[in-house]
Amino acid sequence: MSASPPRPLGVSARGPLKGRVTVPGDKSISHRSLMFSALAVGESRIEGLLEGEDVLATAAAMRAMGATITRGDDGAWTVSGVGVGGLLQPETALDMGNSGTSTRLLMGLVASHPITVTFTGDASLSSRPMGRAIEPLGQMGAEITASPGGRLPLMLRGINPAVPITYTLPVASAQVKSAVLLAGLNTPGITRVIEPVPTRDHSERMLRGFGAELTVEDGPEGKIISIRGEAELKPQHIVVPGDPSSAGFWMVAASIVPGSDITIANVCMNPTRTGLIQALRMMGASIEALDPREVGGEPVADLRVRHAPLKAIEVPPELAPSMIDEYPILFVAAAVAEGRTVARGAHELRVKESDRIATMRAALEANGVVLEEFEDGLAITGTGGAPIPGGGGAFTKLDHRIAMSMAVAGLAAAAPIAIDDVAPVQTSYPGFFDVLDSLVA
Repeated sequence: MSASPPRPLGVSARGPLKGRVTVPGDKSISHRSLMFSALAVGESRIEGLLEGEDVLATAAAMRAMGATITRGDDGAWTVSGVGVGGLLQPETALDMGNSGTSTRLLMGLVASHPITVTFTGDASLSSRPMGRAIEPLGQMGAEITASPGGRLPLMLRGINPAVPITYTLPVASAQVKSAVLLAGLNTPGITRVIEPVPTRDHSERMLRGFGAELTVEDGPEGKIISIRGEAELKPQHIVVPGDPSSAGFWMVAASIVPGSDITIANVCMNPTRTGLIQALRMMGASIEALDPREVGGEPVADLRVRHAPLKAIEVPPELAPSMIDEYPILFVAAAVAEGRTVARGAHELRVKESDRIATMRAALEANGVVLEEFEDGLAITGTGGAPIPGGGGAFTKLDHRIAMSMAVAGLAAAAPIAIDDVAPVQTSYPGFFDVLDSLVA
C-alpha cells in the first residue's frame, strides 16, 4: 500500500455550519465485520462499511488468507468465509498500511492457525510498538519475530492447537483484548481476558452475534471475558452504524463556531464510545440525542449539535478509554472554552499514529494556544469563545486525526492554519473535506 503524496491545505474560518451529515461507518465495527464474516461458514452481507484505507487493508488481508470479499453496485459488501481454523497461508506479506487495529487483531487471528504471516506497514505504523499484543500471543504458543522495539515488519508463526490462557490487560486496550479473544476462537478450551478498566466492547457484541460462546462477568480484578474455542461462526447481515470518532469532529466544530446547528445521523452510541459526548456536555455543549434505536446489536441515535459557549473542566480520567481517539479534537474544544481545561489519563496517546499529545501541543502552540504538557495529557487555557489566533502551521506526522482536528481548529481561528498534509485523512474519513464544504456552504 503506497503512501499518498503530501497534500498541504490551509483552513480558515468560514462562518456557521448548517445541515445534516452522515458520517462514515464505524471503523472498529467495520474491521471486525470483515474479519468475523471471513471466519464464518457461508455468506455474510455488510452495509455501511467504512471504505477508508485502513479497512480496505483488512479486506485485502482476509482475501489473502482465503476469504472471498466483493463490493456490490449497491455499496454493500458480501463475504464468503473459510470457517474458524480455515485461514490459508498467504502468498506474500500482508501490508497493513497505517492500520494498527488490522495488525493487532489479525495477529490474534493468525496466532492459533498453523500458518506463517509477515506483517508490514507504512512509516507511521512501523514506528508503533506491538509488544502488548506480542506478549499474550506468545504465551499461547505463537512464535513472533519482530523488528527492534517490537515493531513492524514482524513475522508471526501460528500454532495449532494453541494454549488457552487467562490474561490480565496491563493497560486498557480494546485491540489487545480482541487479539487474545480472536486467538481463542480457534484454541481448544476457554481463553479468558481480565479487563481492569472497561474498553470498547464491539468484539464481544459481534462475536456473540456470530454465534461464539462468549461470556462477560464481573470479578474482583475487573471484567472477565471468556470465549470457548473451536467455535463455529454463522454468517450475518451487518449494518455498520456511524463512527462516533468521525462524528466528534463535527460535534466540536458546531459547538465552537457561532451560529452553527447541525444534525449527525445514525451515530453509534455504544456506552464504551461516548466519552467525548459526556465530556463536551460537561463543558456546556448542546448535544441532543434524537430517535435512539438499536441497529445490529449496537445503540444508535441522531445527534443535533448547536453552538454553545464552552467552559473548562477537569476531564475525568476514567473517560479516557471511551474517548481515547477523540482527545485531539477535545483539545481543540478546550482551546476555545472559558478557563483552563485539564485532560489527563491518556498515556495511550503516546503510541498512536503519532505521539498525539506532543503533536497536538506543537500544532496548537504554533497557532497561539496556551497550554501545558503532561506525560498523560494536556492542560489548555481557552480563549473564552473568541477565535484562537491561528496563522501558524500544523505538522500532522502522518496522523489522520491530527489533520482533521487542526482543520476544525482553523474554522475557529482569526488567521488561517496551514496543515502540512491532509492525505492521511483517507485512512478513516475519505470524504471529510467535501462534507466540511457542504456544511459551511
